[in-house]
Amino acid sequence: MAKAHDCVGAITQRNTHFLFAPLLLIGGPVVAQSGGTTTPEIVVGQVLDRIEPVTEAGLHGFFQLLGNQPIAFVLLALAMGSLIGKYSLKGISLGSTAGTLLVGVIFSMIAEAAYGITYTIPGILSSFMLLLFMYALGLKVGPQFFSGLRKGGLAFVGIGLIVFVLNWLICYFGAAWAGLAPGYATGLISGSYTITAILGVGQNALASGAYIPPTDMTIEEVGANMAAAYAISYVLSSVGIILLIRYLPRIFGYDAVADAKQAEADFSGGAVHPVPGAPGALTIGFSPYDLRAFEVRHESFVGRTLTKLASDFPQVPILRVVRDDVVLDPAENPIISSGDIVTVRANVHDLILEEGELIGPESDNPLARNVPMEVADVHVGSHAISGKTLEELESQGTGGIAVQALFRAGNELPLGPKSDVRFGDVLRLTGPDGALKAAASQLGGHVILPTLKSEVLYLSLAMLVGYLVGIATVHISGIPFALGTSAGCILAGVGVSYFRSRNPEFGGPVHEGARSFLQDFGLNAFVAVLSANVGPKVISALGGDTILWLALIGTAGALIPPLVAFWVGTKVFGLNSIIADGATTGGRNSTPGLNAIIEESGSSIAAVPYPVSYALTTVLALIGGYFSMILS
Repeated sequence: MAKAHDCVGAITQRNTHFLFAPLLLIGGPVVAQSGGTTTPEIVVGQVLDRIEPVTEAGLHGFFQLLGNQPIAFVLLALAMGSLIGKYSLKGISLGSTAGTLLVGVIFSMIAEAAYGITYTIPGILSSFMLLLFMYALGLKVGPQFFSGLRKGGLAFVGIGLIVFVLNWLICYFGAAWAGLAPGYATGLISGSYTITAILGVGQNALASGAYIPPTDMTIEEVGANMAAAYAISYVLSSVGIILLIRYLPRIFGYDAVADAKQAEADFSGGAVHPVPGAPGALTIGFSPYDLRAFEVRHESFVGRTLTKLASDFPQVPILRVVRDDVVLDPAENPIISSGDIVTVRANVHDLILEEGELIGPESDNPLARNVPMEVADVHVGSHAISGKTLEELESQGTGGIAVQALFRAGNELPLGPKSDVRFGDVLRLTGPDGALKAAASQLGGHVILPTLKSEVLYLSLAMLVGYLVGIATVHISGIPFALGTSAGCILAGVGVSYFRSRNPEFGGPVHEGARSFLQDFGLNAFVAVLSANVGPKVISALGGDTILWLALIGTAGALIPPLVAFWVGTKVFGLNSIIADGATTGGRNSTPGLNAIIEESGSSIAAVPYPVSYALTTVLALIGGYFSMILS
């Protein structure tokens, strides 16, 4: 017993230093009890031996825990940032992305300044999350992307050029006017543009000898100036651009929601239904067709089989037969008897005025009326069908199927009795499951229904291709030119969505709930990781009046160009305010800003022009960063 007691005491002593910070905040450590029993303190110590232990009490221990467990930091920043982002002051709110960035930066700054804890989270996590966001966004805008290029490609390029030129002039000449040391101008361009790669081309100019520092400065000091300017301007511009882009339409007197709806109508070419593969494509919505149940009384129906009735009365498709509270199997082609209850689906006008007289009195039998309706896209794969009109197809008996929309080469066509169906078209049909499958078989295709199946195969392959295209780099005079992985992945999503909108048999629509979650979580997790790594750099850059100049010039370089570009886009190019906003945030290379205008407008249409100006200004910003260094 003595040895056992000594052992417990030793364990207690060994674990005294490994106290979980939240426990201390509640009431301090629990003192071990005598008698050789297991104490709460020992249990806490044993648990903390199995996770990363903290060695400090109170808030110090709390921030140490976040440093030891980066995943805890990311999740806490996501939770608190999303919560803060929901609150608004006079109609203005941060949103979840800016809220997450703000929370993360504050936490990392407190940890560095108060406790000397530097948070570092591997950049691969943030990079991957950003690419997930870009791919998910591409999935949503894919069907509209190419029509967007045709409608306003030159205007999008012009907006990108305006943003780039003004940003470079403000940052370069602002740093020169303020008398800032070499390196600061390049860092300001990089941070205000939120393009970290600009630091890389600046370092390349130093390493290659294209820029030689003054005799009283070292290459390392110039590099430190770049990093400090980047950190200060990055944080301020990241938060500022999210708010600016979000409220640009409101600042200039536009209604973001109304303009987004107008832009969606403009870019759809007058179509009223989402194309195959687009989110929300397979929703029934309003239909003039309805279900009604009637009790068979008229002799014209009695004694005939279902197939005979379908041939004799094609305008009255029977979906279900109920006899003595039992649903009959339609595959057995039952003979209709007097008193049976039949469920039909047709135009509401016809059902009200005609079918009651044709069949018998209406019935409220729940078995007869409970026929689930579905909507599905069917790719026409039969050459025998090609060339027939919808009127001709309906005359053959539809089994309760209604045509909701007709698409050819990804474009919606006007719908009417004389609309012809061709091989390769996509028909959007509504009706009961069995009838949909029968119609699909007749059309030579198969039913595409909403699905929750995994998208991992498409996601991984498409993102891999987009990523490899994005990193393909061409060096000209030491300057790397590349599309960029973000642009590569959004174009991969565009490609997948565009292809599937024309060939829905390759997976059908991506489930909107899964796509939306991927988009929101990917971006906010990226921002959370970024905030942890940027916070310490902000602390190191504090000191003297230099920080004031960096904050002023960096903020001006981040916010003035988008204001001017948006005005030019709406007033000179005549763009819809949401389209101009999307092109502006692409020109500013601000993915969080794009998400902000999407949230504000309730539409993803702003993402249509984004890749065009984004890809252009990414290349121009790298060139500009290189020359800002060698001209210093």
